[in-house]
Amino acid sequence: MQYTHLGRSGLSVSRLCLGTMNFSWTTDKADSFAVMDAAHAKGINFFDTANRYGRPVPGVTEELIGEWFSQGGGRREKTVLATKLYGAMGEWPNESKLSALNIRRALDASLKRLKTDYVDLYQFHHIDRDTPWDEIWQAMEVAVQQGKILYAGSSNFAGWHIAKAQAEANKRNYTGLVSEQSIYNLFERTVELEVLPACIDFGIGVIPWSPLNGGLLGGILKKSEDGQRRLEGRSAEAVKTHRPQIEAYENFCAELGHEPGDVALAWLLRQPSVTAPIIGPRTAGQLDAAERAVELKLDEAALKRLDEIFPGHKPAPEDYAW
Repeated sequence: MQYTHLGRSGLSVSRLCLGTMNFSWTTDKADSFAVMDAAHAKGINFFDTANRYGRPVPGVTEELIGEWFSQGGGRREKTVLATKLYGAMGEWPNESKLSALNIRRALDASLKRLKTDYVDLYQFHHIDRDTPWDEIWQAMEVAVQQGKILYAGSSNFAGWHIAKAQAEANKRNYTGLVSEQSIYNLFERTVELEVLPACIDFGIGVIPWSPLNGGLLGGILKKSEDGQRRLEGRSAEAVKTHRPQIEAYENFCAELGHEPGDVALAWLLRQPSVTAPIIGPRTAGQLDAAERAVELKLDEAALKRLDEIFPGHKPAPEDYAW
């Protein structure tokens, strides 16, 4: 496994981030434990979760990870743990968003479920337009002083949200954000307009979620032909709309001699400011494909061809002006 710093911080994380959203949903407890053990065996030290994750109720995924940590064997010590807050965890006021009160309560609740006394990376799952940044950063500073968190990150922020957050943090001589978690893949490249340029300028690491765009970049046509996957619902509609692109992509991957999912991840790892795409394996065996992507090197000709199939964006305003 390869490692890099998370943004401008000194924190070393694996080039792949283990996403846990499937845990307790499509992946049961035993398989979840097996996935996390396999991730460590492959050198993946960066795990991402959120307080809202879990079925049948939010919080179950954090509890499951906490049970895995409690087995010992250095599991917690070897893991760079990231979780998030924002979504409602109850029906009463102040049980959601980024007020100082909810940051305090949500963090303590996550720590209890995770069976740990600190979180390495505490992320804002969404922008809170109703809470001022001086309140948010003061609450985070208190959490840092208490030893409950080490770093702060954002998720699903616009470029100007990142700029404002950093400006307010600078006023307080505070580090501010070290990471931004955004949807980013060959299909969905909107972040190249303003989010990526902002992250590059501020030294913020990008953690792409949905790197295979819901499986569309994972060889969906071949898998459906081989009977490995059924095309239905949103997947069927997406394939119907984008079939020429997907066909061109899968044919090109075949020319390269690599699996489509590996190419999609390898492309992301070549993009500026990208730290680690989030992978969400349902079984331990599915980690093998992701591991291959770290070693896959795409040359300039391959990158150019991928841009032809999936046109991206120049930074704003050049993309739409001059």
